[in-house]
Amino acid sequence: MPVRDATANRAEPLGFEDVLWKAADKLRGSMDASEYKHVVLGLIFLKYVDDAFAVPPEARWAYLRERAKQPEIGNLIDHAMDLIEADNPSLKGILPKTYARLGLDARRLGELVDLISAIGFGTTEHREKDLLGRVYEYFLGRFASTEGNSGGEFYTPRPVVKLLVEMIEPVNGRVYDPCCGSGGMFVQSERFIEAHGGRRDDIAVYGQELNDTTWRLARMNLAIRGIEADLGSRWGDTFHNDSHPDLKADYILANPPFNVSDWGGEQLREDPRWRFGAPPTGNANFAWVQHFIHHLSPHGTAGFVLTNGPLSSNQAGEGPIRERLIQADLIDCIVSLPSHLFYSTQIAASLWFVTRDKHARTGKSGVEHGDRAGRTLFIDARHFGVMVDRTHRELTDEDIDRIASDYKRWRAQDGTYQDVPGFCREATIDDIRAHRYALVPGRYVGFASRPSASPSDRTRFLADLDEIERQVEQVGSLARSAIKRIREVLNG
Repeated sequence: MPVRDATANRAEPLGFEDVLWKAADKLRGSMDASEYKHVVLGLIFLKYVDDAFAVPPEARWAYLRERAKQPEIGNLIDHAMDLIEADNPSLKGILPKTYARLGLDARRLGELVDLISAIGFGTTEHREKDLLGRVYEYFLGRFASTEGNSGGEFYTPRPVVKLLVEMIEPVNGRVYDPCCGSGGMFVQSERFIEAHGGRRDDIAVYGQELNDTTWRLARMNLAIRGIEADLGSRWGDTFHNDSHPDLKADYILANPPFNVSDWGGEQLREDPRWRFGAPPTGNANFAWVQHFIHHLSPHGTAGFVLTNGPLSSNQAGEGPIRERLIQADLIDCIVSLPSHLFYSTQIAASLWFVTRDKHARTGKSGVEHGDRAGRTLFIDARHFGVMVDRTHRELTDEDIDRIASDYKRWRAQDGTYQDVPGFCREATIDDIRAHRYALVPGRYVGFASRPSASPSDRTRFLADLDEIERQVEQVGSLARSAIKRIREVLNG
């Protein structure tokens, strides 16, 4: 496999990220790591509001900057947040107002205000939004990396989101994420639309988030981008208090929490969403899958992330649920991802693409979809990506393009797609049945073809094999002798 550029999928550096990060990192001495991200992101949001809108004088960034060295700077920022919420009812209760609380160092807070003030945000509104949005995204990623497992709950790595969006192509219609975290799926969808000549209002955004602080993060993140979204009137549990019970979405993009055991499934045994079987009460994976399907429009497509367990698990009734999904011809594509992509876990995961309609038609994106009835595409990308540090891997633009392009060619059914041993293969329902309804791509794609070995290579290999056989026999003989001696000792 060719060597990939580790920076290929990253946006061009802004030039001041590390300076801002070091300043924000100073705050960790006086507050919990899971909280101080809200301090930084709240200030970035406040700077954006001042740049983009008319706000009360005491909420303007210049007013705060002039008073950054004063001991009451925290009170002034809290007051500015109150004023902005009063002028914008849609932001009521969203903005962080903890800058004056006991324990937050006023001197360090003032230094952070100064640093944010020094950033040049451009001369046009569009450039300001873009730059601020990139700063916001940078901090979300860094905070997620720093916080480890808990950080991954609000942030899905950009390359994974980009791959989902490139494959599902959400150009026109309703986009839904019932576990939206900080809103990254919606941000990437907007980028995709603009890159393909569409307009922001071509999509309607719907979401929900269980964690209250993460829900606020999403509201601010989308406001930074100028994306209007219905995330419900407040945070809430998607399973037990669905904010959009009647929604039928054209596109669903999601990265639900993996293997949640305490999701309250025992209270939902007769829920109408479980058309393919009640999910196990000790694991929410197939509850998420069926929730997505329940909210799909007749021609809708869902792309989501799951841990690898649901691909083959037969525990607690998961096998029969998966079998019914396959028999209903809902599974369009499965992609095996490499490990170390996520901040919340180092285990590998997979992408699932589910659609209600595999028959030939023209999709909302204007792309002709061929007749794929009774067939599923398997892609094995476990060896893709590059390690960017000791614990995290990233997919490159080259990786994303190869995976998405093959899926689109297969979906078009125009004769341009071909199976590639070791990478991708189309399988029928009969093929999947022969594998006992397991959806592990590695079982279908086979192995990559390799050049035939030369006579000298074969001779060398056979000699090595003879030596291995001799060593195995020697080890076996020693093992038998040891077992015999142990029995003699025990009998004695």
